[in-house]
Amino acid sequence: MKLNQIGEFKLIEKLVSLLPIDDKDVVVGFGDDCACINVNGKLLLFTNDIQVENRHFIKELQKPENIGWKLISVNVSDVLACGGIPRWAQISLGLPKNLEYSFIEEVYIGIKKALDYYGFYITGGNVSSSNEIILDLFLVGETEKFLSRKDAQEGDYIYINGFTGLARAGLELLLMEKKEYEDFEKELIQAFTKPTVDLSLKSLLQKNAKACIDISDGLVADLGHISKQSDKKIVLFKEKLPVNTNLKKYCEKYSKDIYDYILYGGEDYIIAFSCDKELKHKNIYKIGKVEQGKGIYLKEDKKITKLKVKGFEHL
Repeated sequence: MKLNQIGEFKLIEKLVSLLPIDDKDVVVGFGDDCACINVNGKLLLFTNDIQVENRHFIKELQKPENIGWKLISVNVSDVLACGGIPRWAQISLGLPKNLEYSFIEEVYIGIKKALDYYGFYITGGNVSSSNEIILDLFLVGETEKFLSRKDAQEGDYIYINGFTGLARAGLELLLMEKKEYEDFEKELIQAFTKPTVDLSLKSLLQKNAKACIDISDGLVADLGHISKQSDKKIVLFKEKLPVNTNLKKYCEKYSKDIYDYILYGGEDYIIAFSCDKELKHKNIYKIGKVEQGKGIYLKEDKKITKLKVKGFEHL
């Protein structure tokens, strides 16, 4: 059977089954945004994410500095989704032999700016030759309390800390290769090429969040993980979904369905979480509720529609 017949998530399930964990210090292994290990009473978080040329970025269309920034941000997002902060990282590079040094130097300038912004260090790494550029980061974080995907409870509210759909619109604009972009289009492109994770959210998550995940594959797809692992139903309120002004302009200009972007766009790297309290906090949006049952639903007035849990898959 070919990998594209299995699919990304089924492949992960099959491979994970080959690697059982029998270690009392492993609090959480596979199946969440990070693994969590108890090291002498301290909870450390382990995650890794990769950026592959022509899969995650297009060398000719993006600033190399932003490619480096994004490599850091996508990993930091995983750590925050588990209630932690980043501390140390290791980096592996796969580089074509004919790549100009100036390109990878600018990538590293972006990496350094992101490290300074988020407040941690890369402590080592590895280099290999490859046909395309591959940037892989292994990140260690730490947390006082691990936040998983499986602890959503009936009656919890669902919150997000930003807009969804922007990165998908930004990618589409980038692929248009227009000679000139309007200002709102440039901002959407930046949402895709240079996402920023809000680490100031960590305290609020530690105090209030039950289940938590970052939005990388799309709002519905990632809430689907919380729904499945918590064995609960999530109902989204259409009128509560935050609508970004730039995304609205984009969808109007190019005749797109804005809610298709809000619900199914990926790579926004914001946080979705469940909480049993009414939260009043800047840039926090209450968008739904957790109920008994299974699946993700959208409520509009009195109409409730079950949503197909779909998102980006690599295979």
